[in-house]
Amino acid sequence: MAYHSPYRPPPQINQPADQGFLWNIFQRVDKDRSGVISDSELQQALSNGTWTPFNPVTVRSIISMFDRENKGGVNFNEFAGVWKYITDWQNIFRTYDRDNSGFIDRNELKQALTGFGYRLSDQFYGTLIEKFDRQRKSQVAFDDFIQCCIVLQRLTDVFRQYDTDQDGWIQVSYEQYLSMVFNIV
Repeated sequence: MAYHSPYRPPPQINQPADQGFLWNIFQRVDKDRSGVISDSELQQALSNGTWTPFNPVTVRSIISMFDRENKGGVNFNEFAGVWKYITDWQNIFRTYDRDNSGFIDRNELKQALTGFGYRLSDQFYGTLIEKFDRQRKSQVAFDDFIQCCIVLQRLTDVFRQYDTDQDGWIQVSYEQYLSMVFNIV
C-alpha cells in the first residue's frame, strides 16, 4: 500500500498582500469577535457547493489539524493555514470533478485516490461512496471528499504503525484492533 499525502497542513502564509485579504475574511468569520474561529463559525463560513451545511465532522477535523493550543478553534495565524488547506482541497476537487457537477462520482473518486497512491478494489470504492455520500446520490460532495481523504490518511497512518515490513498485511489482536479504531474516532 503505497500512499503519500501532500495534503498535510501547509506552512503559514507570510506575504503581506495575503495577510490583509485573509485578515478581512478572518474578521467576517469571527462572529463573536473572540480572536478565535470556532468550528461552528468556520462551518457557517464554508460552502460545499450543495446548499447544505458543510460537514461538521470535516470542520472539526480541519480545526484540530491547525489548533496548535487545543483551544477549540483557530487564531488568525492558524486560520491562514486553514484557508490554504481548504483552497488546496478545492483545487484538487476541481481537478477530479471531471464533469464539473460539483460532486465526485465513483470513477472520479477512484482516479483521485489512485493519484494519491491508493490501490483499492472497485468494491471498496463502493464502500467509500456509501460511507461519505451524505446526500445519497452515489457521489461525494466537496466537504465529504475532504473527510474521506482525512479518514483514509488517518487509517493508513495507524495501519503503517503495525505494518512494519510494509507489505500491506498486519496481524493484530482484537484489543490492538480496537485501539487502532478508537485512536481514529
